[in-house]
Amino acid sequence: MNPHFAYKDNILMAEGVSLADIAAQVGTPAYVYSKAAFTAPLDAFADAFKDVPHLVCFAVKTSANLSLLRLVAEKGQGADIVSGGELYKSLKAGIAADKVVFSGVGKTGREMREALEAGIMMFNVESAEELALLSRVAGEMKKIAPVAMRLNPAVDPHTHPYVATGLKESKFGLDRETALGLYAQAARDPNVSVVGLSCHIGSQLTSIAPFLEAAAKLKGVAQELAGMGIQLKYFDMGGGLGVNYNDETPPALAEYAAGLKGLLRDVPGLTLVLEPGRYVSGPSGLLLTQVLYNKINGEKRFVVIDGAMNDLIRPGLYGSYHRVLPVCRTGAPEVTVDVVGPICESTDFLAKGRALPQVAGGDLLAVMDAGAYGFSMSSNYNARPRAAEALVDGDSFTVVKARETYADLVRGEDPSA
Repeated sequence: MNPHFAYKDNILMAEGVSLADIAAQVGTPAYVYSKAAFTAPLDAFADAFKDVPHLVCFAVKTSANLSLLRLVAEKGQGADIVSGGELYKSLKAGIAADKVVFSGVGKTGREMREALEAGIMMFNVESAEELALLSRVAGEMKKIAPVAMRLNPAVDPHTHPYVATGLKESKFGLDRETALGLYAQAARDPNVSVVGLSCHIGSQLTSIAPFLEAAAKLKGVAQELAGMGIQLKYFDMGGGLGVNYNDETPPALAEYAAGLKGLLRDVPGLTLVLEPGRYVSGPSGLLLTQVLYNKINGEKRFVVIDGAMNDLIRPGLYGSYHRVLPVCRTGAPEVTVDVVGPICESTDFLAKGRALPQVAGGDLLAVMDAGAYGFSMSSNYNARPRAAEALVDGDSFTVVKARETYADLVRGEDPSA
């Protein structure tokens, strides 16, 4: 269990703050983050790679609250973004533009212009048409676009198929021959500067082998490019290092770092770019929710809570496992239940067939390891205002995003139109 979320006198705490106190002041559902839990892995990444040129770029898609991004900025680290909105939030939080990597298969001309105007570190290019548009936009702006090609190394990451991005059938990245052709084209383009090579094979990886296989393939491409007279600055290995939601055994960061550094030791002059997301944000946050009802249908038991799939869609979308803990340990006997929300969908569940201590209406539950892809994937489905977000720092906490109101639900709508 994450040491930053632990029981004290049978009350679940976030660092030095009772989750019951947060619920009393903020209400539920609410996302609660630990500053210490968020910053510790950022520091660990920096320490693991301190003996080689590197840049840590936090994957903003996993958790984009400005207060969390500000913690990244304070570490002097960068951002891996996939939209103009993520660029805007990263810059607003104080992350330096020249430490921003723009990934994703569908960058628009507008987003390219915004990124070029800001002066980002590089674009990870995903297709020939994207490169052509980026060149045209850069030419119109009289700027030079820094680019890397995202290679699809056709490596099986052995993870959920929805988060595997390095397979041959994936929409992400370029095959080797196409990438080499685009590098040759980009090297002749006055509107483009070739600066890097990148890949990202997937998320929630629990073995180092796929990382090393992909890195070896990228290394081969980098050596071919050097033979073509194209010298790179950045070697972007993406993210994907897994966390322990249930019984997973992700590789230790030290093992991951040693493997990558050993493989790249004979390729001098490159800065290693690392894009951790889930590894940083996942264990740093939880969803705090209140029990509404117990419901029994024959032999089937349900615990109905005020949190729902619009707050945390991962269990319904991926079948993801999140530990569910009572905020107050009472010693009540365990029963097997489905933990479900109020939304009118059968996929509105946060846990199925789970042994939990018997609870009553008004009790609080914590859905653990929900900091990654929790709030960032939340929605207003069923016209539900999105949850509040709170950040704990030691013995105090701050509401870093106010709970949405009914007025927020209709902002921008005109009933007379």
